Amino acid sequence: MEGVVRVIGIRGAVSVERNEACEILERTKELLREMLEVNRLDKAAIISAFFTVTPDLNAAFPAEAARHLGWGEVALMCATEIPVPGSQPGIIRVLLHAYSRFPPKHVYLGRAALLRPDLR
Repeated sequence: MEGVVRVIGIRGAVSVERNEACEILERTKELLREMLEVNRLDKAAIISAFFTVTPDLNAAFPAEAARHLGWGEVALMCATEIPVPGSQPGIIRVLLHAYSRFPPKHVYLGRAALLRPDLR
């Protein structure tokens, strides 16, 4: 439904290779920038962002990356993913809520693209 402004949910995920703060923050910023670009959004349209990380990632909060991008007015939350046996390690996920005139386009980068083969 294009043309009418509504609240949408946009999913995204990115992989990191090391549990290091700088990598978690940089890869999260890359993901958030890509999500805004692909969905034609300005940061003022973002309502909230809920981040999860796999249990092996604890060197930084992904929400800190959003703050570095100037998302000071956005409600941010982080949590740990359910440790499902056999699931991929090193994954940061996010659910953005935003105002938009366009349908959501979900973004999965790096190894995280394997989580959603239906989006290729």
